[in-house]
Amino acid sequence: MGNSDIRQVTVVGTGIIGASWTCLFLAHGFDVVATDIRDGAEHDLNTAIDRFWPTLPDTVLAKKQRGNLRFSNDLDEACAGSGFIQENAIERLDAKIELMRRIDAATSKEAIIASSSSAISVTDMQSACAHPERVVLGHPFNPPHLVPLVELAGGEKTGQRALEQAEAFYTGLGKTPVRLEKEIYGHIANRLQAAIFREAIHMLDHGIASAEDIDRAVTEGPGPRWALMGPFMTYRLAGGDKGMQGFWDMFAPMQEKLWADLGNPTPQKDLQDRVTAAVEDSYADKSISTVIRERDARLRKILAVKKSPVSD
Repeated sequence: MGNSDIRQVTVVGTGIIGASWTCLFLAHGFDVVATDIRDGAEHDLNTAIDRFWPTLPDTVLAKKQRGNLRFSNDLDEACAGSGFIQENAIERLDAKIELMRRIDAATSKEAIIASSSSAISVTDMQSACAHPERVVLGHPFNPPHLVPLVELAGGEKTGQRALEQAEAFYTGLGKTPVRLEKEIYGHIANRLQAAIFREAIHMLDHGIASAEDIDRAVTEGPGPRWALMGPFMTYRLAGGDKGMQGFWDMFAPMQEKLWADLGNPTPQKDLQDRVTAAVEDSYADKSISTVIRERDARLRKILAVKKSPVSD
């Protein structure tokens, strides 16, 4: 099945991630069948789509497309006839294996089955499937209808054709797929986030700075650059005309000392409690719903700027 042959998409699991995916699929003209076992899931999905829709990128809204949405409580019925399935259910290995087995049995063997799993390996998820060759990782970053990244990976039994089809499908949605050559727990971006978060907690717990100032150190420092380039390009530029080698020549000793000095906290309950109290105290005047609304509005502007041409 080629990318142009996909007319209907199934979304399995319609929480925050599934609802955001659904919004994006609909906005690109795909008909979507959504399914979820939670009470009130259909109502919650429609409410979320209404909330997400105005925050879609302007380039997507300009297409003035909206596919048809249908909700089904029956997984088999929801999967029938779909060329692409995006799974977003609970992050528990046994549940993922059984769910993938059921999706595999309910779909045409040409359909692509993608999981939004944040950490579980495709090799494990596809282990009970009769046609594991079409099971892939399609891990987005929240919210998927705005953030371009999707991490793409296969398991031991995934075929190259499925990876290529999934990559073409996501690219057609305006996403930016990155391919993992090897499976690793947490994939790429979550591991990078975890490294920064661990050090942020280390500094917070040792009284180096407040939660608010640690956040500001990112948003007002490396954060704006990270919106344009990753760590390798950032440090390549730090090396001047000599590039990456110039960076090592100047900063290798400093990096060695920093790496040796980084904290290594573990998220035990007492540490969780201290961090939670500090963070909630710092941001007590900022409701989560307000922050999400402001985040999405600013994300749209940042992404639009990134896509605009650079004048000399």
